Parts: sequence; structure tokens; C-alpha cells
Amino acid sequence: MSRRREHVPTRPTWRCRACGIAWPCSAAKLRLLGEYRHDRVALTVYLATLQAEAAEQLAGLDHDVNPADLADRFVSWARARG
Repeated sequence: MSRRREHVPTRPTWRCRACGIAWPCSAAKLRLLGEYRHDRVALTVYLATLQAEAAEQLAGLDHDVNPADLADRFVSWARARG
């Protein structure tokens, strides 16, 4: 039986280990929303922590890191709506 690859970030590139796109990918977002469905504030804090780590690591790779783009990528999608 083959093991499913988890949609987790690879550091320091912050690409998804399973699908290779920028993390968090759609599958990771769905999993995180499910895991934190009763505590959206905790999800936001967790994602903000990862965003700060990603900004530091991506800058170390000489990537142009725009903080606004990282906020959209890591945190904005997880905010509660309504």
C-alpha cells in the first residue's frame, strides 16, 4: 500500500511537498480549516508564525519577498468571514 504524501511545506523554499506549488496549497488550506474549524483565531496565529518564518527563509534565498503577498498567501484566506 502506498503512503499518501502530505501537503506540508518544504523549508526553506515553502513549496508543498506533495504537489510542488506555493504552500499553503489548496489541499493544505482545506486540511487546516478542518483542523481549526472551532478556533479560527488559533489558525490565524499559527499561520502568522509560519509567515514570519517563511519571510526570513525566502529572503535568505535571495527571493524578492513582498510582505503583502506573504500575508495574502499565509493569513488572509483563513480569516473568518461574515
